[in-house]
Amino acid sequence: MATELHEAIFMAKQERHKNLYLNYRNLNNFPIELLKDEGLQFLERLYMKRNSLTTLPDNLAQKLPNLIELYLHSNNIVIIPEAIGNLARLQSLDLSNNALQLLCPEIGRLRSLRHLRLSNNQLKCLPPEIGDLQELETLDISMNQLMSLPDRLHRCVSLQNLTADHNQLSHIPRQLCWLHRLNQLSMAANRLTFLPLDLGRSRELQFVFVDNNVELKGLPSYLYNKVIGCSGCGVSAHVLEGDLGEALGEALSEALVGLPAEVKVVGSVTDNVVPLEELAMRSLHRIYHHRQTDLNLLPPISLPKSLLDLLRFPLGHCHRCSQAIFTIIYPKLFPLRDTALAGVHRRTTVSFVAYCCSSHCLRTFDLQG
Repeated sequence: MATELHEAIFMAKQERHKNLYLNYRNLNNFPIELLKDEGLQFLERLYMKRNSLTTLPDNLAQKLPNLIELYLHSNNIVIIPEAIGNLARLQSLDLSNNALQLLCPEIGRLRSLRHLRLSNNQLKCLPPEIGDLQELETLDISMNQLMSLPDRLHRCVSLQNLTADHNQLSHIPRQLCWLHRLNQLSMAANRLTFLPLDLGRSRELQFVFVDNNVELKGLPSYLYNKVIGCSGCGVSAHVLEGDLGEALGEALSEALVGLPAEVKVVGSVTDNVVPLEELAMRSLHRIYHHRQTDLNLLPPISLPKSLLDLLRFPLGHCHRCSQAIFTIIYPKLFPLRDTALAGVHRRTTVSFVAYCCSSHCLRTFDLQG
């Protein structure tokens, strides 16, 4: 096996191969032959799946400076060196099925990276610097131990596919709704209790999978015309029994469990006056966004940071008229079993929830149109 390995690397050097396959070689250490002399300056794709590597060399980028794709699926890698950030041309990195417990901040220096696969590791958090990957299109972080996602993830403006199944996530940052290229979002088998009001508002987002989040009772009505997976979600069985009005009221209460802390009022069809604080926030939002004023240029005494962040990223937008919403919601429940999708989703009693900005929009909202 060692002789075959030496020959494969020797031939790659001699013939200036762009691709090198070192899968299934029972490697415990990174081959020193790859790092001798000037290394393999011309190598673009390195495949080292299903070995027993535990780490990577610090001088990897120096010896393999033109790597575009690096496949390290199914090793025993515990840590990635900081020097990984020097692989300036790297576009695809597969570290799935390893033993990673931590991801170094230098991962954010891979500015050409388009595909990052980290599934089936032992990650408990992701570095904020992952938000610096503005070319990133695919991120797979499924089967880890993540309890939250980085607030800066919304800066990955090219992200199209985000998979975070089988973690311990309790919420989805509402900033992700500003990822206007996101086409598929999968958050199955987590601990979600609530979804962002604007999830599904983007026309580009077409596939949303939240199956087996047992505490998740409501889906934003924007998802009604999307391809969704919601098996194993829904209201408690007892809620479906008894008086219809009471059942719907209790179902709505359950669907609103996990509401963001910014929500101070839950309005109803009889509440005809919008609170002053909400009106003030809406006015500020119109001033600064319609005039395209940079919020960072505001005088420091104008607003506390928490309200400034809320202006940048409202709770959501009215599902009826698209008015930005900040501190109040007017929710309307539509049990999935009463919609045209009932025949498709039989293993769930989840409901769609329309979040409106006023009692007028609440009264006039129609799920189908």
